[in-house]
Amino acid sequence: MRLVPSPEQAGFAATLHDMLSAAGVPAVADSWADGDYAPGRRLWSRLADLGVTALAIPARRGGLEATPADLVIAAEELGHHAVPGPAAETLAAVPTLLAALGAATLDAGRLLPALAAGQALATLAAPPWLPFAADACAADLVLLADRDTVGPARIGAAHSSMDRTRRLYEVSPAGPMDSCPAVDRALDLGALVCSAQLLGAGRALLEASVEHARTRVQFGRPIGSFQAVQQRLADVAVGLEFARPLVHAAAVTLSTRDLSAAKVACSDAAGRAARAALQVHGAIGYTQEHGLGRWLTKVRVLSLSWGTPAEHRARVMAELTKEAGWN
Repeated sequence: MRLVPSPEQAGFAATLHDMLSAAGVPAVADSWADGDYAPGRRLWSRLADLGVTALAIPARRGGLEATPADLVIAAEELGHHAVPGPAAETLAAVPTLLAALGAATLDAGRLLPALAAGQALATLAAPPWLPFAADACAADLVLLADRDTVGPARIGAAHSSMDRTRRLYEVSPAGPMDSCPAVDRALDLGALVCSAQLLGAGRALLEASVEHARTRVQFGRPIGSFQAVQQRLADVAVGLEFARPLVHAAAVTLSTRDLSAAKVACSDAAGRAARAALQVHGAIGYTQEHGLGRWLTKVRVLSLSWGTPAEHRARVMAELTKEAGWN
């Protein structure tokens, strides 16, 4: 089992990082938060040019049919740069659902190539894990999944989110619900992508904290020279490095236990990075002008999406109990 990226995957990550670093993502995110989705759609189109949106789509439907490990690589960079939009839904969950259906069902034969080409965004509600559809107002396809069925959804009332770039919408069935055997797999892949996004966001917070600790002077010394700050940031780095192999292992095994363990570990590690970043930055970290909040709020929201840590811990316990034959 390979728990580190291959040289090809590392190159893919570097290419994504360079593109996103030069793409002005903060301005794109601000526009998205204000309801102007055009810059965000252009950014997603550029991601499609690099193959990101085609990773989970079968080759016969215009995709790359890549491995879940490749999805993890892409999702971590999306989290690292706080790219707005329904990433887990568009990259993994919805393509998985559509690929399991006939080409005529939900017009999957047209929608999958459109998703692969970056011409469409998709979102999903799947109670109780996903009671609302994220960014449904910006999506070309909104689905509702219920146990082993899936169907088109009608957008209802909107709800604000801690993350300014993420709006949540109530949805209701807009047509017949079709039987789909891939609902559980779609939700698991969505949780995997969400875990990788958390890992990337935690890494961005650590990098920002280290840079601030190097340049912020207090009592005549950079605050990074103080042992308490060093230990705090070292704990964050250790947490992220321990979470990383769990994500890559889950991408290989796709087992319930491993996927849930990865989600818990990434939620905890990214949450620790967020708390440390606020402590290191001080009051300036709370200001919208500084920009740290792009990751702080995203970490909080993603940790509660695609299953809360408590729900995933319960899944891990249930799987361990089953394996031990205690039930």
